[in-house]
Amino acid sequence: MKFVKFEEKIFSSFPALRHRNFRLFWFGQCISLIGTWMQNIGQAWLVLKLTNSPFLLGLITTLQTLPVLIFALFAGVFVDRFPKQKLVVFSQAGLMVIALALSALTFTGKVKYWHVAVLATLLGMLNTIDNPSRQSLMIELVGKDDLMNAIALNSSIFNLARIIGPAIAGILIGYLGIGLCFLLNGISFIAVIAGLLMMDVKEDNRSKESKVSSGVMKEMAEGLKYVFKTPNIYTPILLMLFINVFAMNFNVLVPVFTKMELGMEASQYGLLMAAMGTGALLGALILATRVHAEPKMKYLFAGAFGLSLFQGMAGLTHNYYLVMIFLCLTGFCMIIFTAMCNTTIQINAENYIRGRVMSLYSLVFIGMTTVGSLYTGSLSEYSGAGTTFIVSAIIGMVSCVVLYFFGRKSSVKF
Repeated sequence: MKFVKFEEKIFSSFPALRHRNFRLFWFGQCISLIGTWMQNIGQAWLVLKLTNSPFLLGLITTLQTLPVLIFALFAGVFVDRFPKQKLVVFSQAGLMVIALALSALTFTGKVKYWHVAVLATLLGMLNTIDNPSRQSLMIELVGKDDLMNAIALNSSIFNLARIIGPAIAGILIGYLGIGLCFLLNGISFIAVIAGLLMMDVKEDNRSKESKVSSGVMKEMAEGLKYVFKTPNIYTPILLMLFINVFAMNFNVLVPVFTKMELGMEASQYGLLMAAMGTGALLGALILATRVHAEPKMKYLFAGAFGLSLFQGMAGLTHNYYLVMIFLCLTGFCMIIFTAMCNTTIQINAENYIRGRVMSLYSLVFIGMTTVGSLYTGSLSEYSGAGTTFIVSAIIGMVSCVVLYFFGRKSSVKF
């Protein structure tokens, strides 16, 4: 009886968990995302160890996101035509193979920079399909009413993994080697793939029009036209474009700042990323408990402004503990911004075209990281990571102010 009451309390607080399909996906992600963050940390440290170059580290991120930049709009048409569940199973299996390959190369001592570059490119190609498929699948798992709660819960585990993964990775790198980070990530994909295969997803959101091909280019154009006639979709996408290119390049900036300006090692780098994840987790949990709240554009802009401001403050200090605090606040604001962005776009997109809309979002959120990584790596190479933090913060804050007033004139609902 007590268990039933506890279960009812959990479901009333987090209604997305009422849906069996979402629970299967969510619990699988709980395990898999820890491995993903371990690989992120391990890969960044491996590249710095092999090259000692911020630019070459930024280039790896560029190669990892370039396929999304080039192919995302084509992928959106593809996603609207096929079952999202099967697409995600395929992409997750491919990501598992890449992690295991990188693990084997590292354990045997044969890993070279070009190996990492090739595998990063392959990972980016799979992410071109994986990201819009996963984003579009979410609404099929829970429906519109529980979508914000589902995205917030997903963000919670993503950021819990951002705390646990880097902390474990830092210890593993220091005592057992980088290769174990990649091996454990490869194994962790089994959980999410198993959950996906156990689901019973009804693909009732695909209209007859989306099943019948009218030509890839025509369908792409239809998706773009739809986005740019909907202010509540194109405004968050434009803001994400500027913030992502200039103010969300932490996978490049934080390891460079830790090693070259703070003079610290992998374990301290892992803790800084974990601090950022702690702030993001807190923000995600706050969003998840706001069960009946609808996304507000003003919170979206506030989150973007805050993440820009606090990273600039991190760049102004070389005190390790102050940097940790500022990155924690940056993480908090970042998750408010990204979760509100995702929810606002999905709620305002119609079912038949959601894959194409979310592919454009993936292009901006992931693909444009290509440009951001080159910008960050190049500026860090010549001016230092601290200066790059400050310059990025200024660009981010200016973008927020300009687009806020642009949105006001475009009838955006704040």
